[in-house]
This record gives sequence, C-alpha cells and structure tokens, in this order.
Amino acid sequence: MAETARMIATAMLVMMVVATSMYLAHTYSESDAGFVLNTISSHNIVIFSKSYCPHCRRAKAVFKQLKQTPYIVELDERDDGWKIQSKLGKIVGSHIVPQVFINGRHIGGSDETIVAYGTGQLARLLGIEPIDRSCRS
Repeated sequence: MAETARMIATAMLVMMVVATSMYLAHTYSESDAGFVLNTISSHNIVIFSKSYCPHCRRAKAVFKQLKQTPYIVELDERDDGWKIQSKLGKIVGSHIVPQVFINGRHIGGSDETIVAYGTGQLARLLGIEPIDRSCRS
C-alpha cells in the first residue's frame, strides 16, 4: 500500500513538473512574440541584426546614407536573442538576419533593403526625398 502511494505521489509530481514546464515554455514564447511585435510597432525603422554579420552591416549602411536612425536589435548581444530570432522567423517566414521593418511593414533582408533603397521605395516609405545617387563625383 505504501509503495502504491509513493508511486502515485511520484507520478503526480512528474505531471506537475511537466505542466509547469509547458506553461513556462508557452509564456516565454508569447513574450518573445510580444517583444517582436511591440518593437516593430513602436519604431519607424527596425532592424533585427547580428553585430558581426556583413549583410546586417550593409542594411544598416543604407539607412546611414538616408540619414535615418533605425532601432537595431542585435540578437547576438541578447541572452534571449535566439528565441527572438526563432519567433521572428515564424512571423516573417525566414530565420536569416537582417530583417528590416519600416512603419510596421516587413521589407525583408539585406538584398531586399538594397533593392528598395535603389528604387527609391525606402525613401517613399519613410516620407523623405530619395538621394540622387547619379550626381556623385
């Protein structure tokens, strides 16, 4: 009888641990999505980046040329960066960086940002005059 009670108590404890783990995993997952969505909606320009990434540097350089200051989330400098990148990947359909947003609209990665800059789309989305690159010496 005591053995059965001990087995039941152990099973209940295991179930509680599993349930708590599942709850915490869901809570953290929701907070990561909340962070991503809140960041995107709170800033005109957002770049999810990694500080060492050359593609990220290219995307950041575009906004420097436009004299715009993006809000940059350096995922490699955050303890939760991998979770944010994973949640961001589920939102935009790609796990690569950079991921660029303007006024809540997903632009894409580095290549898409460069193309949008070249066509003047970035300037239009930001409501600024496009830089005339044809007059450079």
